[in-house]
Amino acid sequence: MRITRRTFVKKSLASIGLASTFAISGSHASGQVLGANDRIRIGVVGINGRGRSHIQEFGKMPNVEVAYLIDVDHTILERNAAAVEKDFGYKPTCVQDIRNALKDVDAISIATCNHTHSLNTIWGAQAGKDVYVDKPCSHNVFEGRQCVEASKKYNVLIQHGTQQRTSSARSLMLAALNSGKYGKLKIAKGYCCKPRWTIGFRPIEPPPTTLAWDQWLGPAPDQPFHRNLVHYNWHWFWDFGNGDIGNQGVHEVDLCRWMTQKTLPKSIVSFGARYVNEPNKGFKDQGETPNQMLALYDFGDSMMLFETRGLVNNNSVWKPIVEVELYTDKGVICGTDFTPYDSKESVKIEAEHVRLSENPFRNFIDCMRSRDRSKLESDILEGHYSAAICHLGNISYRLGQTASVGSIQQVFGDDPIVQKAVGDVLKNTTDVLPGLTDPLWTLGPKLAFDPAAEKFIGNAAADKLLTRDYRKPYVVPANV
Repeated sequence: MRITRRTFVKKSLASIGLASTFAISGSHASGQVLGANDRIRIGVVGINGRGRSHIQEFGKMPNVEVAYLIDVDHTILERNAAAVEKDFGYKPTCVQDIRNALKDVDAISIATCNHTHSLNTIWGAQAGKDVYVDKPCSHNVFEGRQCVEASKKYNVLIQHGTQQRTSSARSLMLAALNSGKYGKLKIAKGYCCKPRWTIGFRPIEPPPTTLAWDQWLGPAPDQPFHRNLVHYNWHWFWDFGNGDIGNQGVHEVDLCRWMTQKTLPKSIVSFGARYVNEPNKGFKDQGETPNQMLALYDFGDSMMLFETRGLVNNNSVWKPIVEVELYTDKGVICGTDFTPYDSKESVKIEAEHVRLSENPFRNFIDCMRSRDRSKLESDILEGHYSAAICHLGNISYRLGQTASVGSIQQVFGDDPIVQKAVGDVLKNTTDVLPGLTDPLWTLGPKLAFDPAAEKFIGNAAADKLLTRDYRKPYVVPANV
């Protein structure tokens, strides 16, 4: 029988055990430039929601095979394996533990819950595999930096799933701002205003026998199972998610940061609350993260503002909006339009701009073949900075105390654009929930931050929230 290099490595790993896979770099990811006809084998991790898009995007590419489906829920594995066989003509191997797939793939594509993104990324890098990791790449600031360090140490490519960096229309927006024709930037503002109403209360119960609950918990503290965690509402619990600013919002934060060409801010302050339409339960539900929130970031020569409002719907004045606005000293750039302050009429922006791939998955595969890190349109370093900005806004909120409307307005300063955003969050809440006669807002402290050190200045409580206490053996290592 002809022994190929892949067969040799596979048999060797099987004989010496899983623990050694991290010491062996024997795949395409170890530095070999691939030709167009070299077949790339992908393992998709987390396939209940966004992971299905990963499967479809990679599966339809020539000479790319979705070789492994990896998910802690066995029922999801069976269903999606059948879909892959129907769509692409082959049956992938199914495993519940990512570590059982790393020896036999060239790359992994991660669409798990936020709290396991970084650990899976680092495991992949340590095994010499390239990684596509969905947003946000981290559950906290420390984890994102560790992903960056792992990419460097093991010489692997890590692409972050903030897809707007592959958009030529967004590249036009950046070029227009850089041209100076539309003024100097003052504030980059992002919105994540999607309907986020009550998730109610779900009782504690035994986890399904098909779910590897210990693996699902991963780095998070040990705790009982309830169905507001699996498979989506984990977003609204601090142990697992980062609220909507770290869910949908990280896309718009990333776009704001791309437009401003900034890394991390000098200071952060945020306020917000979690209000849901259940008057008989005190307007509360089982969730923890705010669904009404405003975060302000100061970069010195400009600011970033991020507005999260979940009390919206298509049938009211307060409608959903997911967008970015660039406020300059001349007007507002939004999408492909510019509206001067002295006119209500917008004009189409014009600028020479870079044409981009329009597809982050294809860009990732192209860079795997060329080994040209500079061509990654959303490298892990950019992903780390954008995710970190979301985390910083959450940290201010989590350290906050109940505050009056007047004190919130005072802390957020006198800039009219900022004050309008403050007013919108407040009025949206009371308009939609008229029975909320005495809103209890949480106002976070204004936190000074050192962007180079990625630490807060003189605030140990805030620094503690830059990382977490990890549950063994699911530990994001200090030394990757």
